[in-house]
Amino acid sequence: MDFVRPEAHIAAATALPGLRFQLPLQQQTSLVQKPVHSHRSGSQMDNLTFRYSVLLVEGLKVTPQSSQPAFIFLLIAYVVIMILNIGIVIQILAEKSLHEPMHILFCHLPLNDVMGATVLLPRMLKDILTDPSARYITYMECVFQAFFTHLYGTTSHTILMIMAFDRYVAICNPLRYSSIMTNKMIVKLSAGAWGVALLLVGILISLSVRLSHCRSVVQNHFCDNASLFKLSCENVVINNVYGLSFTVVLFTLSIGCTVMTYLRIAIVCIKSKNKSTNSKAIKTCGTHLAVYLIMLISGLNIIVLHRFPDYTETRKLSSVLFHVIPPGLNPIIYGLQAKEIRQSILTIFRNKVYTK
Repeated sequence: MDFVRPEAHIAAATALPGLRFQLPLQQQTSLVQKPVHSHRSGSQMDNLTFRYSVLLVEGLKVTPQSSQPAFIFLLIAYVVIMILNIGIVIQILAEKSLHEPMHILFCHLPLNDVMGATVLLPRMLKDILTDPSARYITYMECVFQAFFTHLYGTTSHTILMIMAFDRYVAICNPLRYSSIMTNKMIVKLSAGAWGVALLLVGILISLSVRLSHCRSVVQNHFCDNASLFKLSCENVVINNVYGLSFTVVLFTLSIGCTVMTYLRIAIVCIKSKNKSTNSKAIKTCGTHLAVYLIMLISGLNIIVLHRFPDYTETRKLSSVLFHVIPPGLNPIIYGLQAKEIRQSILTIFRNKVYTK
């Protein structure tokens, strides 16, 4: 059965570690949630689970002089990301000539980029203009932000993996491309890319949600899995082992799949004497490879900087750029390199000019 003992936890809830403010009594009470009570035999103590319902986000260390320029930069970046990514998706869906497997699979990437930018930038824009002692976030909001942040990073890999498979079939098995890349196969690849990511990230976050809290400050500029389990004083070996295994498996499969795909494509291009086919293969693969490298370097930079505590602020900046640079560059690189999309966009602009 559940029971409530607020008087036993009010002191812990109000004395928030590392904070220099005092919460009103009503808000202090809201920090206390029901402990989970499980009966044990006679002399054993009750197992209590305590979680803060309101947290304080450490945020970026932005000086008052830099807050407005930082706000303007991130606001412009967010607007540009939304316009470019949503625009290219609408263009592909509206133009029947673009309803090809390559372009349909690519649609997942801008949709994922929109999610990645939205889960971080609006909240950060708000925090930049908020006093550091008042950057509150509810625990559930923190969990959702952590979930979608890791989902964005994971699907960035899985989507590019299925796009690499499409290019492999198109170049290495051109005669069988239409029979392999059917609508059914596209649905399977799409469901696999999102399904695997949802499962892996769901397990990752659930391992942190189960923990009790002894801290109430998110030692980061946004909520992620590490921020969640660092709120606890419990043993987090399982979290660290799964998180490390998750990262290693994801990067190994992603890099391995991409390297093997392009090695096979390179071998086919070397053996082929058709210059037109080779030129087309280099253009389409070059676009995909450029997008992949931008995403990979941005992600690896964050992971490497995690190992160096002295570069905390640099890591924070890198993680922000991971949600800005790939989403901003992906539609530009892909839109300019994909001949069909480029021609479709130019046609729209010409029609608008002539109508005026």
